Amino acid sequence: MKVTNDILYVGVNDHEIDLFEGQYRVKNGMAYNSYAIIDEKIAIMDTVDARFTHEWLDNIESVLGGRKADYLIIQHMEPDHSANILNFMKLNPDTTVVATAKAFNMMGQFFGTDFADNRIVVGEGDTLSLGKHTLTFVTAPMVHWPEVMVTYDSTDKVLFSADGFGKFGANDVTEDWADEARRYYIGIVGKYGAQVQALLKKAAGLDISVIAPLHGPVLKENLGYYINLYNTWSSYIPETEGIVIAYTSVYGNTAKAVDKLASLLKAKGCPEVIVHDLARCDTAKAVENAFRYSKLVLATTTYNAGIFPFMREFIEHLTERGYQNRTVAFMENGSWAPQATKVMKNMLADSKKLTLLEPTVTIKSALSAESGEQLEALANELCRDYIAQDAETADKNDLTALFNIGYGLYVITSNDGKKDNGLIVNTVTQVTNTPNRIAVTINKENYSHHIIKHTGIMNINCLSVDAPFSVFENFGFKSGRNTDKFAGEEQLRSDNGLIFLRRYINSFMSLKVEQYIDLDTHGMFICSVTEARVISDAETMTYTYYQKNVKPKPETEGKKGFVCKICGYVYEGDTLPEDFVCPLCKHGAADFEPIG
Repeated sequence: MKVTNDILYVGVNDHEIDLFEGQYRVKNGMAYNSYAIIDEKIAIMDTVDARFTHEWLDNIESVLGGRKADYLIIQHMEPDHSANILNFMKLNPDTTVVATAKAFNMMGQFFGTDFADNRIVVGEGDTLSLGKHTLTFVTAPMVHWPEVMVTYDSTDKVLFSADGFGKFGANDVTEDWADEARRYYIGIVGKYGAQVQALLKKAAGLDISVIAPLHGPVLKENLGYYINLYNTWSSYIPETEGIVIAYTSVYGNTAKAVDKLASLLKAKGCPEVIVHDLARCDTAKAVENAFRYSKLVLATTTYNAGIFPFMREFIEHLTERGYQNRTVAFMENGSWAPQATKVMKNMLADSKKLTLLEPTVTIKSALSAESGEQLEALANELCRDYIAQDAETADKNDLTALFNIGYGLYVITSNDGKKDNGLIVNTVTQVTNTPNRIAVTINKENYSHHIIKHTGIMNINCLSVDAPFSVFENFGFKSGRNTDKFAGEEQLRSDNGLIFLRRYINSFMSLKVEQYIDLDTHGMFICSVTEARVISDAETMTYTYYQKNVKPKPETEGKKGFVCKICGYVYEGDTLPEDFVCPLCKHGAADFEPIG
């Protein structure tokens, strides 16, 4: 298979395996990818699992046409990628091995040799010329081993991404990429979200046309889709709105309560309800869904003064992988001394940014009138935002929404007649309460100013503290003139026809412009409130909270140059050009400050 004219696939498909890494079910097998770059010098990218030595060597021989490889480049030392290094070198003793220093240390551990006489040790930014192809090496420590690097071919614009962008499943099987890639990522890489984020920032500076991973298909089209998913997963942001119920049941009574809750949630407008019996399901799939969806209900029995073993194992999988930024609710069952909720909350005590819902549900043996009322109350709380988002069930005159206005951060949504637009602002204030009037000030250079001045309507979305940095990147660092900020998003609309955000807000208000005041660089819109909905009780995102807790800290250690005060991008150099524009947030040199 050709990746490009000069890059050929020499990997293998494994349909013998049933458990990857001894724990992950792989009904459609696995792919162990390896690539040959044919140039003046030939490079082989990684090896394959030990069980496929001869098939792999045959694949290489068939594409080299009698030539010998000059370089064997090793990006990752897990045995499914490195097992055949020694076998290859015995057959090709003149080949030079290229890897990081840590990788060579591991080779000594695996093979009893670190190829000291025939190697090139590479690090961040080092290059290797093959002729017309120049490879640049980018270190990726703890994605998800310490020795990992990825490799960029600037000629064909190919990123050899190691385990990044990999998936379960052989390459000769057609299946949805996201489902198996998500399960693979969360199970194997999920703990290392910060490290993946760091790598994505490095990759953002590369012109990539092809992603060639060590597992799964080569990606050539719609790369933004895959990169956005990786950004979501590694940011621990819910990917899909919905509720997962994970439960254990000994004699069936907890299962009956779960069935009742699932029915209530569906009836109250929950967009998706997923139920997992932890004793019978694929645990990795249940963990995947817990990370995929926005809310989780844990339901189990008190067992030996603790909780049922399958639930304990499930929660440990979540905490091990950094479970955060989710809403969690609890159901417990106990015939004489219910303790399950207490135990589960204690297990989640060190997890970041979890909203633990009240009320909880306590069942004593079987559902009763009292626990049935608790179940109803929990369903109402879980579906509170869905009820408020739905045009039929929402309270559209809940003026307590105005109480969420502070010196905070808001997304103003508008529509130019062809496309929806959104803009981050921090200049929203209530000016009168009889009648209710809101003042919104917008920079004239922003496209939203132009739209609203012509249409006379807008929505204010009050951001809550669970809003991730990606929201600010999308609505603050891009222009609506040339970007569809809602591409691929399911759209919710208020009565004025404008979008309001599905997630990360505690309320929104629809405004009608009554007066415009020209403030030179900005324009102030004095507006009446035509609709107001409260979505949740989450705290409003203030500018201070954003600076302290949401905005990424710039990675400046050991670097000299200038850092963007808006997004943290680092420009390395003695002098910052006066006309420099930040490639991430598009702010100019005035918003940079010297490092140190």
